[in-house]
Amino acid sequence: MNERLTIVIPMAGWGKRLRPLTWTRPKPLVYVAGDTVLGHVLRAFQGLDPQQVRFVFIVGYLGDQIRTYMAQAHPHWQAAYVEQRELLGQSHALWQAREYLHGPTLVLFVDTITDADFGRLWPPPEHGLLWVREVDDPRRFGVVFTDAQGRVTRIVEKPDTTEHKLAVVGAYYFPRGEDLAAAIETQLARDLRTKGEYYLADAINLLIAEHGLAMQPVPVTTWLDAGTPETVLALNRYLLEHGQDNTAQALRPGAVLVPPVYIHPDAVVENAVVGPYVTLGPQAVVRGSLVRNSVLAAGSTVEDAQVHDSLLGERARIARTRGVFYLGDDSVVSDIPSA
Repeated sequence: MNERLTIVIPMAGWGKRLRPLTWTRPKPLVYVAGDTVLGHVLRAFQGLDPQQVRFVFIVGYLGDQIRTYMAQAHPHWQAAYVEQRELLGQSHALWQAREYLHGPTLVLFVDTITDADFGRLWPPPEHGLLWVREVDDPRRFGVVFTDAQGRVTRIVEKPDTTEHKLAVVGAYYFPRGEDLAAAIETQLARDLRTKGEYYLADAINLLIAEHGLAMQPVPVTTWLDAGTPETVLALNRYLLEHGQDNTAQALRPGAVLVPPVYIHPDAVVENAVVGPYVTLGPQAVVRGSLVRNSVLAAGSTVEDAQVHDSLLGERARIARTRGVFYLGDDSVVSDIPSA
């Protein structure tokens, strides 16, 4: 078989809900549980042969950082890059990558962390797949409708009611990327929008109704994202509980580690209590402090402080205070009396 699986990952959003961290880096490069968000997403494909796969990244603000990261951290993957300059929706993003939409194609949104088995995509199936999970309130998601045989009949994006609860988690497989491109072209020509945006759900509905695409839902049990500080911390907790904890390797004199934690080998912990649910990046420093349920990116420092439920960007510094902090790169907070 000479076909390659094309994996398209849209990531052109501004990441506004994660500011100030995303003022200086795109959301996929936010640090969590010993790696970037993108790094954790790519782990889902580590069982595939790099010769069988091509990644297409749809980038926007600070997109050059994605190129640099992939070249340095994942040089074995074949990767192409396209830019989405106007943020008009999911289908609009994919239309920018239409030259790559050929053959078996997986569309995966970068803030999707699931337990999906993408290894089942090789050899490529001849029918469509989308990954789903039942949710209590589906009004923020795309919701799947199925027939008596369990096949997808349509998707409703952000429904106004809550009786249908099978939500799409942000992963879609198409046996022919050409058909997806054709459906998006039709969608754009007809100006089919949902709540002002070109959603992929409308293109899929065209594929099902007018191209006869058969799609099956694939359930997942884990679905996490990294869109807000709260969800990044939840993702950090989940990953530390599922393989990223290195407490046993990170023990050192003068440090009390409360598992699970991830402590980079180059991080410094002195006269401090760290954990549970703490990630320390390379050259991060915690000295004379208590830190729990927090992520400290590379080179960040906490001294003589008590920090919890916090996200610190690279080289951020907290000293002689206590509380919850969301700090961008190179930020400094010190000597602030606690309430």
